[in-house]
Amino acid sequence: MTLTQRLGHYEKLMRLDKPIGILLLLWPTLWGLWLAADGVPSTNILVIFILGTVLMRSAGCVVNDYADRNFDAHVERTKNRPLATGKLSSKEALLLAAGLSLCAFLLILPLNRLTLELSVLALFLAASYPFTKRFFAMPQAYLGIAFSFGIPMAFAAQTGEVPHMAWLLMAANLLWVIAYDTEYAMVDKVDDLKIGIKTSAITFGRFDVAGVMLCHITFIATMAVIGLIEQLGIIYYAGLAVASGLIRYQYRLIHDRNRANCFKAFLHNNWVGATIFAGIALDYLITATS
Repeated sequence: MTLTQRLGHYEKLMRLDKPIGILLLLWPTLWGLWLAADGVPSTNILVIFILGTVLMRSAGCVVNDYADRNFDAHVERTKNRPLATGKLSSKEALLLAAGLSLCAFLLILPLNRLTLELSVLALFLAASYPFTKRFFAMPQAYLGIAFSFGIPMAFAAQTGEVPHMAWLLMAANLLWVIAYDTEYAMVDKVDDLKIGIKTSAITFGRFDVAGVMLCHITFIATMAVIGLIEQLGIIYYAGLAVASGLIRYQYRLIHDRNRANCFKAFLHNNWVGATIFAGIALDYLITATS
């Protein structure tokens, strides 16, 4: 195997060829940074969190594939992943995950102690999530906590504390993660039932579509409450309205449970996250210039 081929397999192992996970992790982190800083986050902190998001998501993907290395070959969507095909070894995966995690930790060393302490818990959540699919009926909820931990870290880095509002935003994002990752799980539902992996799509059963939409609706409602608490303006609520329309479109995609459409709905959540961030950022910008 040439060096170029090996690097290509590393890229696929880290999912750098599929940046949707980075974006879904990044948007709520940016929501938190902008709300914590009243629309003007520190440039240094912003850069650290963007780079840290890429590193930690990549490490999480490596650990996930290591944990699922004996299952992925039996799932249509994952059968060609580097560990499932034997293109890379388990040892290489563990070393890569450790290296990425170390880089992420070194990146946040300039930040305050509270942020460093929270990062240890964030690392534990990211590393342990893949193994919850063996015994936890709703691993998407655990993933939601892991994918939301950038929010309290953002507040800690920007303000030195984690207020109640940060936890409310984290709860909102948790609901959103359950919604979109259930859409993702609906793609593999048949295969997961065969191999015995637990997912929210299986736990919800015939109410999977209803469960997704209930989480989406509660997420938007919670974000509206956050807007009231933070006294955000009409631009923010316009963003939520557009996001609600995008979510309605997702319902049209998933209601027949077609695999391709469920995956399309999952990918579509990038626009939900981006729209909400645009609403937050523009609202603060217009308020500052008016």
